[in-house]
Order: sequence, then C-alpha cells, then structure tokens
Amino acid sequence: MPDTAALFAAASEQQGLGNALRILLIASIAGAAVLAWFLLRGYRGNGADDQDND
Repeated sequence: MPDTAALFAAASEQQGLGNALRILLIASIAGAAVLAWFLLRGYRGNGADDQDND
C-alpha cells in the first residue's frame, strides 16, 4: 500500500506544461485586452468635437 501512495505522489508532481500554458493563456488574454484598450482610446476624441474647426 505505501508503494501505491508513493507512485501517486510521484505522478502528481509531474504535471507537465499545464500550469505554464494556463499562465500563458491568461497573460495573452490580458495583453489583448490592454492592446485593444490602448488602440481604441485613440478614437475616443474623433467625434463631433473635431467638426467645429472649419
């Protein structure tokens, strides 16, 4: 029975790239949101206010 517990403990320590890929995915989504906010904030002032400069 202790051999089975040691086998499960060793298998649980070797998760692979799961955590790294999860962090990469979250960072990519956050980076895309920041990039979209940065690009779209430049178009905020291009409304009716610019038409008064005739």
